[in-house]
Amino acid sequence: MAVPTSSTRPTVASRHARVKLLKTAVIFDVGRVLYDWDPRILYERLIDDDRALDAFLRDVVTIDWHFQHDAGRDFADTSAELSALHPHHADLIAAWGPRFNESIGARIAGMHEIVEELDAAGVPLFAITNFSHEFWPPFRAREAHLFDRFRDVVVSGEEKMVKPDAAIYLLALARFGLAAEETVFVDDNAANVAAARALGIESVLFTDAASFRARLVELGLPIAA
Repeated sequence: MAVPTSSTRPTVASRHARVKLLKTAVIFDVGRVLYDWDPRILYERLIDDDRALDAFLRDVVTIDWHFQHDAGRDFADTSAELSALHPHHADLIAAWGPRFNESIGARIAGMHEIVEELDAAGVPLFAITNFSHEFWPPFRAREAHLFDRFRDVVVSGEEKMVKPDAAIYLLALARFGLAAEETVFVDDNAANVAAARALGIESVLFTDAASFRARLVELGLPIAA
């Protein structure tokens, strides 16, 4: 067997190049990666006083309360419980379900263009999102122009498991037919990124589209610098 010479022996650069080529699919988070999201976007339309708005979002319709929907609980149950605790806010609490889409803001600048470029290049696109099983379908239908480019989306509320639990990533990889080492995942939450990274998924903490684009280029994805 021939011994590799210095000219044929793999270099660090060539090994890195092969690693880059393994990245063949991209998994996106949705909220605060593809679209802005904040309960304030809805409730600032319903509560005129800034101090009252701050108190309502701090003490009543909180992120922790909403997280129950991401974990699979029905809005009818969570809203009844919360209204019993805050009966004077019952009407505002009731608005959360039917008007949830109004808490979703503008597209994150530059990210839809990245999705479109990757899709045009034939890169398989997927998503894992912490999202209510009730709130997801109308949002998905409204934004079909984007999500029709995705081959599949794992929705936490439908599966009753949430990021950063390892189980949701393992479920997604199995359903998508992907190996961890061939996948790039992007999320704005550091805990979610760390959990995916621990499973061997190339994971990017989202800050802005330009930085994410640059990382995709470094990883060898077919996208313009």
